[in-house]
Amino acid sequence: MSVLSALRATPTPDRPGPGPMPDVLLRALDVSIGRRVEALLAGDYRSAMLGQGTELAQVRPYVPGDDVRRIDWNVTARTGETHVRVHLAERVLVTWLVLDTSPSMAFGTAERRKADVAEGVALAVGYVATRRGNRLGLVTFGDDDPRSSPPQQGRVGLLGLLTALRREAPDRQVGATSLGEALTRTGAHARQRAFVVVVSDFRGPLDWRRPLLELAGRHDVIAVEIRDPLEQALPNAGELWLVDPETGRQLRVDTRDRKLRERFATAAAEERSGLARMLASLGVRHLVLETSGDWLRSFATFLRQGAR
Repeated sequence: MSVLSALRATPTPDRPGPGPMPDVLLRALDVSIGRRVEALLAGDYRSAMLGQGTELAQVRPYVPGDDVRRIDWNVTARTGETHVRVHLAERVLVTWLVLDTSPSMAFGTAERRKADVAEGVALAVGYVATRRGNRLGLVTFGDDDPRSSPPQQGRVGLLGLLTALRREAPDRQVGATSLGEALTRTGAHARQRAFVVVVSDFRGPLDWRRPLLELAGRHDVIAVEIRDPLEQALPNAGELWLVDPETGRQLRVDTRDRKLRERFATAAAEERSGLARMLASLGVRHLVLETSGDWLRSFATFLRQGAR
């Protein structure tokens, strides 16, 4: 916990941070992620055993039963005998964190902002993903300075994450968020089969369906959606100006109108239901975290259920 305490920014009224992150829940998160990736990897280190991987171990003559996709055609042509490439099995887990730093993440009317919950998820994932030699890669999107950091181990990986979090500027006004572009960048960098965590409010152009489908076809992907209660239901607060923080578009509404509030709630629920259906159709597990309540416990429970 001391590492996370050092990484977290000092809370302020405008940026209260993710809240308590108890050791017991972080340990549960560690176990949950470890179990979840057992289907992807055989352990937390590179094995001396042979298998599928990226590092060449040897080239040997073909024997019946070998995967024909591993035939080394150059050696085969030179020797006149069919040879196959054999690689060291990859045992190091690579986690990619795709983090939304758009202006809409600065919204929050409960205990914290959406950006604070996203920060907590990022720190928790980073803490787990850089242990025992595993590596963390980072892709940010939504502001005018998107970043891509290659997978790094240990404290170096965490410091790269910290830099991205502290560069987040909630008052920065940019165009609409492009999650699709961020997922395309992630797919281009993620060569080894990996665990991908997408943290966003998923509010922006629906340009991400195909990139997410392609990413989920090669990696284990989960989508962590961050919501605030007032995004789903308008309060009875008289006349209000509603502002889209990413486009600057403004709309004046009279929230005393009960039918208006009902239409808003229905439209918001349908839009979020459509998002859930799309993620499910792509084979991506989906978790919703709120700006109120114990988001870390919900996150750990979600991953533990996925491991089972």
